[in-house]
Amino acid sequence: MDSRLLCLASFGLFVTVLNCDGAAAQERRAPAPTFNQRDTQGIFFDSLDDAFRGERPSLSKIQKAGADKAVAATNGSTESTSEKADAAGGWAKLIAPESLEDEIKRVKLHFDSVITTPGAFNGGGFQDARLDLSILATLFAVVNEHPGDVRWKDQAAAARDLIARTAFNCKAGSSQVFNEAKMRKADLQDLASGSGLANRDAEPETDWSMVVDRSPLMQYAEQLAGKLKAASRDAKTAEENNEQIQRDAQLLAMIGQVLTREGLDEADDEDYAALSLSMTKAASAVAAAIERGSYDIGSEIGAVTQSCDACHEQYR
Repeated sequence: MDSRLLCLASFGLFVTVLNCDGAAAQERRAPAPTFNQRDTQGIFFDSLDDAFRGERPSLSKIQKAGADKAVAATNGSTESTSEKADAAGGWAKLIAPESLEDEIKRVKLHFDSVITTPGAFNGGGFQDARLDLSILATLFAVVNEHPGDVRWKDQAAAARDLIARTAFNCKAGSSQVFNEAKMRKADLQDLASGSGLANRDAEPETDWSMVVDRSPLMQYAEQLAGKLKAASRDAKTAEENNEQIQRDAQLLAMIGQVLTREGLDEADDEDYAALSLSMTKAASAVAAAIERGSYDIGSEIGAVTQSCDACHEQYR
């Protein structure tokens, strides 16, 4: 019995020694390298501040440089976006009647799904309703000014004013606003069915300050830019989604134009107008590429993204 215990104790001691040796081996590290300062002199800066000439740049200055680059892409013109588009043929140069009609139908269907019950509306649905109505008011304003043959053109001004008024009221949820939104839902259904609006009173000219706020327009622009990127991951995907890409690109070009209309926030700011023009120009290039059957549009989509990012960094 004693011999067995002695053997077990010896074996345990042997295992313990092995474990200690293994742990010690694992803890061994190669010594840290040493360098002679003369060997690295002239290769690395002694201080990060020495790497810059003049003042060390800040994040805000780097962001502004990106925005300035986007502004420069507009060829330094100080002519307003509205004047450029009007001189080139107005809205017809930016968006086709079919794109306007299809988008009105799409947004109308989404708006229908939002206006369900007062509880859902007051619980957050009013935000979706505001965006949908802001988009629709903008689209009808463009339809009213478009030189082409666009459906609902004879009632576009009335639809613009009715829908814009409710969009502004949808900044908060309440039973009263919900009931007003339900009326707009019925109006849109009357338009879609062909029976037309019961009330066709409208202002003779478009007052863009009364049509839409900049915030929902920028939100809409972000959605369009995201859809363009997702639909054009490669040439094959772009070809499969060519109709959607062309429509969304035209809509984004239109938004860039609308953002500079008199009455909207900072529309008279030359830098802001140039950034908006940059987005319009980039989006129009995407639409033009699809029109000529070119689906390798990675660089064009990249220009759209860059123009949107440059604008959002300085303006919201």
